[in-house]
Amino acid sequence: MAVSVTSNICSSMSSLSVIPNDKIRFKCVNQYDGEDIKRLYHADNLDVLNYLLNDKQVCGKVDLIYIDPPYNTGGAFETRDFKHAYNDNYTTEGYVRFMQARLELLHILLSEKGSIYVHLDSNMVFHIKILMDKIFGEKNFRGMITRKKCKSKNFTRTTYGNISDYILLYSKTNSPTWNRPYEEWSDEKILKEYPFIEEGTGRRYKRVPCHAPGTRNGSTGKPWRGIMPPAGKHWQYTPEKLDEMDAKGEIFWSSNGNPRRKVYLDQSKGIPVQDIWLDFLDVNNQNTSITGYPTEKNLDMLKRIIEASSKPGDLVLDCFAGSGTTLVAANELERQWIGVDIGDESIRVIQERFIKGTKPLGDYVTKKNKDNLFTHSLFDKCAFEENDEEQSIVDSIPKIQYQLFEEI
Repeated sequence: MAVSVTSNICSSMSSLSVIPNDKIRFKCVNQYDGEDIKRLYHADNLDVLNYLLNDKQVCGKVDLIYIDPPYNTGGAFETRDFKHAYNDNYTTEGYVRFMQARLELLHILLSEKGSIYVHLDSNMVFHIKILMDKIFGEKNFRGMITRKKCKSKNFTRTTYGNISDYILLYSKTNSPTWNRPYEEWSDEKILKEYPFIEEGTGRRYKRVPCHAPGTRNGSTGKPWRGIMPPAGKHWQYTPEKLDEMDAKGEIFWSSNGNPRRKVYLDQSKGIPVQDIWLDFLDVNNQNTSITGYPTEKNLDMLKRIIEASSKPGDLVLDCFAGSGTTLVAANELERQWIGVDIGDESIRVIQERFIKGTKPLGDYVTKKNKDNLFTHSLFDKCAFEENDEEQSIVDSIPKIQYQLFEEI
């Protein structure tokens, strides 16, 4: 997440490119021999998005967009080694215009099966929700994810602790790519949800109704084994299918003769993920691997998003690339990707991450007093350790191969 605008009267600068669209040019400044789209643009994302409108490989072919734009907090952000990353100082009107210009272009770039995730906090999420309803259509709103971003806070006095942020999810059409994510069953949940063990097979199962809401005039609304479905209900399956299930031992009959369907644990894919995410804190402990870039998002969270809303080979775009988490996640999951950021520090961090990866948060914590092992500052300056033979980022060979573009 980065942006060059520093003034709270930014709307005219950030909403409209100062370069005519037909004059926007980029040059690749490194060597890349791959065939897949793996691009990193160091430029204003508005210029890049306008430029991509004329790229036949990209326009209308972006399958997934994730962006983590500025939150309009009114602050300035530094890395954990005290380097300036970006400013986030807008008027509300200026911020909405800033986002509108970019979201309208992103809508054009998105493929017919594409989805967009926009990560915000409570400052502007409702403003942007209304804006996206207009651009993407209310019917294409898929949901809003509430994410727990940090551990509980004990210093709030006049309100509840602010430990959540939000992700708006929209699709381009009513048929987006969707691979439902599941969480694994825990032993505790298994015992609670699947309390029965089938005699003879040892399979664990639960009992659920054989009926469903709503009345039907066909065979599912008629008696089965002399039993009518409850009032206002119908059988989930035809009488013939229920007979077949019963013959296989998949129907449990209660002592008073009511049928219940057996659902087996070994047929479950897991627990379907809901819209409250508790397991993707940004910085959880001192062993959490990070780049040190501010507002860096959880890698596993981005992997969940990418796996849910794209397929291997699909094109993923993040035009507020920040620390490059989206790009790394996409690359690891065999997607193509485009990242954009205007910040010099962002591009430096991403390039270094492509070469060295991340390091534990604890590596940024240094002792203020060598005599006191417990005196630490979370933001004490600590540079990356270098080998005896130092190499610059430019001279090093990145683990992730990509094209780096600069505006000309």
